[in-house]
This record gives sequence, C-alpha cells and structure tokens, in this order.
Amino acid sequence: MGEQNVQQNSDEATRRAFMKALLDEARALDDMLQAGMFEGGIRRIGAEQEMFLVDRANQPALTVMQILERIDDPRFTHELGLFNMEANLSPLELGGDCLRRLEAEAEEICVLAQDKAAEVGSRIALVGILPTLTREHLGLESMVPTARYFALNEAMLRLRGSSFKFSIKGIDQLSIQHDNLMLEACNTSFQVHFQVGADEFAHLYNIAQAVTGPLLAACVNSPILLGKRLWHETRIAVFEHSVDSRSDALAARGLKPRVHFGDQWIEKSVSEIFKEDIARFRVILTTEFEDDPIGMVARGEVPKLNALRLHNGTVYRWNRACYGISDNGLPHLRIENRVIPSGPTVLDEVANAAFFFGMMSRLSHSISDIREHLSFSDVKANFLAAAREGLRAQQVWFDERQMTAQELILDVLLPLAREGLVAAGIDESDIDRYLGTVQKRVERRRTGARWQLESLETMAGQGNMHERLRALTASMLEQQQSGKPIADWELAEFCQTQDWRDSYRTVGQFMATDLFTVRPDDIVDFAASLMEWRYVRHVPVEDDSGQLLGLISHRQLLRLIARGGKDVASITVRDIMRPDPITVTPETTTVDAIRLMRENKLSCLPVVEGSKLVGLVTEHDLVVVAGRLLETYLAEQ
Repeated sequence: MGEQNVQQNSDEATRRAFMKALLDEARALDDMLQAGMFEGGIRRIGAEQEMFLVDRANQPALTVMQILERIDDPRFTHELGLFNMEANLSPLELGGDCLRRLEAEAEEICVLAQDKAAEVGSRIALVGILPTLTREHLGLESMVPTARYFALNEAMLRLRGSSFKFSIKGIDQLSIQHDNLMLEACNTSFQVHFQVGADEFAHLYNIAQAVTGPLLAACVNSPILLGKRLWHETRIAVFEHSVDSRSDALAARGLKPRVHFGDQWIEKSVSEIFKEDIARFRVILTTEFEDDPIGMVARGEVPKLNALRLHNGTVYRWNRACYGISDNGLPHLRIENRVIPSGPTVLDEVANAAFFFGMMSRLSHSISDIREHLSFSDVKANFLAAAREGLRAQQVWFDERQMTAQELILDVLLPLAREGLVAAGIDESDIDRYLGTVQKRVERRRTGARWQLESLETMAGQGNMHERLRALTASMLEQQQSGKPIADWELAEFCQTQDWRDSYRTVGQFMATDLFTVRPDDIVDFAASLMEWRYVRHVPVEDDSGQLLGLISHRQLLRLIARGGKDVASITVRDIMRPDPITVTPETTTVDAIRLMRENKLSCLPVVEGSKLVGLVTEHDLVVVAGRLLETYLAEQ
C-alpha cells in the first residue's frame, strides 16, 4: 500500500505545509509535461501479485510478518492484513517473450512464498476474496502493525464520523457495519502496469477505461464474502465501501468515494487526474517532501514528487495514474489497472494481463479518439454490470451495439487483442497460449466466480456453510497447484474426511441466521403458527430495529393452553415471552455455549451483536455437533 514513512496530519502546521508541497508538486508536474521531460517511445509492462495466507483449516492465517522474516527478497512486502502478502514483479519491455517471463517470475514468486509459508504452517491462495473469511478475521488485531495503516484507519474514521456500513445484494444479501479499515483486506488482486508516453497518456487512459468492463467480465473471481453469494466480482463493491471516507452528508451531496471508476473522460493530460483528486479528496496522511520541486524542474532535475504520490496512493481509481522514475533516471507515467483479481492460477492472471495489453495496443493505433465511439456513461455501466454478472453482463460497444460480455469478448475483443499483441511483437506461441486461455474460459463460461458458485450449488445440503466453504477453498488450493487454468478445473466436492471441528469451534460458525421472529404486540396465535409452519420450537421477539426483546418457546405455549382461562385470542407475545433471555455472541466458543445451556437448563440461545439479534443456537444444533464428534471418535476405535 505504498510509502510507509508517513504520519497522520494531526497538527495544522504539518497539514498546511504538506498541502503547499502538494500544490507545488502539481505545478512541477505541469512544468515537466511542458518541458517534455518524460520518457517516451517505449512501452513497459509490470504487475503486482497479491495473495492470501491460509492455515491447515483453509482459514486466514495471520502469518505474513513471520514469512517476510524468512524471505530475503525485496520484491515481497506486506499489505493491510496479516493474512495478505504482495510481491512486485520486475518491469519488462513489451515485446518478444515478455509475457512468458512475466508468468515465470510470478510462478517463481508463488513457489518461494509457498515454501516459506509452509515453515510457519501456512499456504498461499490466489483468489480475489478468500471464501473462508469471517468477521472475526477483520479486527485491528489482524492488521499489520505499521504507522501507515493505523494512521490511515484513524484518519478514515475521523473523516467519516461513523462506522463503515453498506449493503450488497446478489444471490444472497449482505448488510454490514464495521468499525475499522480491515474490510479492505478482504481483497487481493493482480494489478497490471502499462507504461505510456506523456503525450499519449489521455488517449490511452480513456482506452483503458473503455476496455475495463469486458476485461473484468472475463476474469471475475470474487463471488463470496462472509459466507454470502454476492456479485461475481464482489471486490468492486467491497473496496469502494471499505475506504469510503465520506460523511453521510458528503455522500448525500454526491461526493465520489475514494475508490471509484470516474465520471468523465480525460481531456488532455495526466495532470487532470492528479488535480481532480487533490480538489476532491482531503489529505489524510503526510510524508517528507522536497523543498523546491518547481525549481528542480527548472534546473532540469527530476523531482520525486513524494507528496503527490502519497496522496495519489490514498485515492483508488480502478485505472490509476502513476508517476515513477525508471532505473535510467527518467520520469515516466503508467496506467495501473486494478480490476483483475488474484487467481485462480498464475496462468489465468497472465492471460488476463495479455488480454488487457493486447486491447490497449490495438486500440491505441486503430482509433484516434475512443470518445467518438463510446459514451462514458455506457463505459461505466459496462464496468458495473461486469462486476455484478460476469460474462452474462450486457455490454455496449461501438455504434451502440449491445451484446453479452461473452459475445463481445469472443467475437470482437479477443481478435482485436491478438492483432495488438502481434503488432507489439509478442511471440506467436505466447499469444496462442495466453489468449487461448481466455478464449477457453469464456467459451465454457468457467470463470473463477462461476466455479465457486457452481461448486457450492453441488454441495448444497451437505454439512454447514462453513464446512462447505472450507471444502471449496481446499479444492481451490489443490487445483491451483496442478497448474491447470480455471477452464479445466473440476467442481469442488464436499470433503467428508476434513477435520470438521474447525467448523464448529464458535457459535457463529453454525448458528441459524434465517430466522422467523415476532414483535411484542403480535398475538400469540401468530407465534404458535410460526412454530407449526416452520417446524421450530423457539421464536425470538425483536423490535423493528432488530433489537432482541425476548424469546417464546413451545413449552410456554403448552403452559398457556394448559392454564386455560383468559381468552387466548387476546393474549399478546409480550404477555408470555421470556424477557431478557440469556444470550451469546458469534465469537462465543461452542464449549462455552454448551456449558451455559446445561447450567441454566436452556434449550435455545439467541446470538446477538450488541443488542441486535443475528442468529440462534438450539439443542438440536448441539446434538448435531455432539453426534459428529461421537461418530468420529467411534470410527477411530
């Protein structure tokens, strides 16, 4: 996540000095563009490989710092979460065998990471969002302990004035409220870089925006978050909300979030992007900066533009403009495409990158201005539709042609990308290898997202959801090691032999969440009907905000009937419910829940977060747990 030597701009003098430096560097950038100081006439590519770390139970492993201690390689670094790791791949000149070399280095990185992770009982997983992530992995104790991350977390919360909250609807619906920045750690990607000349930046950046929708549709790999089946590329929605520093008032006014696609084309130069981000987004971190960047440019010196780069690193466009200095000392500009998720395999990742580079190369020479062929609103709609639906998404292309992403990729964009890679001098065998990988995946509609969703569908009814997600992750790790691209993967199967205990350690892993509840003023007959219709023996009582108020059991209804007397039709839930029932939280261990129920002679435990009802655990659930334990024990005798 960029520069680590930072601090939160807590005092006004520091903030003002940094803002002055930021403005000076923006002016220095303009002077550099005017003077033609940027490297041109060469195209380079690069990538950042992000990955998850998982433990023996295929759940997040908080081991990145131990692994980095064992890796003597400057390419590796940490990310926000202790269960994330990143490696920066070497820049390569576009042409010849560059794609093959990119794949070879990415494979080398993954093998090295895998070997070192094994030393601390971990493995690596290439996936946009790890299916086994839970809320308990997203506390500050899971954040890498660096000044930058804690400062960023504090600054974001201060600007928001409240917790992060959002809702995503897919096959399931997830509504979440979270009190820190760790939601960002749910996402890992394969970010690709494309170096371009300053005079062609606006043209190529607009092309990158235009092709990002169909590119994303071809490589979606993040359909599951916190046990819910959401968008095919849920990263897009999660990342936007996880670093959203807007207060409710600013959001209502229409201010863009820090993660965004953009709302308009670039007109003339890269400077427009940096200036818009300075104008729209407040400074949240500061760092050391040069005293006189404008004077440096006037003297022909190349400034580092530390303030500009740091601020740019706190604004997350899906196509981000990047300033850098090459090994030859010349400043350069890159387009960083951030939409490609990590995985499912290195081959799939490099194939996605080849598809992007090929489209960029061909369109940069075949059209003079992408804005003459597409409206920005259609381009943005393409991107959002691809994130939600993957290859089924409707896409608008030139001449207002509308088709599915699958049709657009197969009929138009893959042939176009092939022409672009040929023109760039890429080896023909490599073109066949990488674009062939994308073509097979798209023809079979076997993206990483569809593989995950279809696998879960085949496992429906087996074990609990946590066990199914562990089985899904186990199959993913196994097939990643095979090297076969996702198009050739078999669907995951439920694993009867896995150590199921890791799926029953806490109440939150197996509690019922699809609950039928009543209100205090409902008639008792409604509660009795719910029990009869849904075959349940306990009904929670809550108010309209979801706050738990009480509990009604089947036994209480039997007592009411036995007493007779008062007209049952006039009795309300409030009259017979047990107020203030004993409760647990999702983090309560199963052992503690069993003891609590035994000691208090309870047959049901409502599960709450704060005072809000989130689940229910009953005797039946614990009988299932105990039965599986007994079955396993007897099988071992």
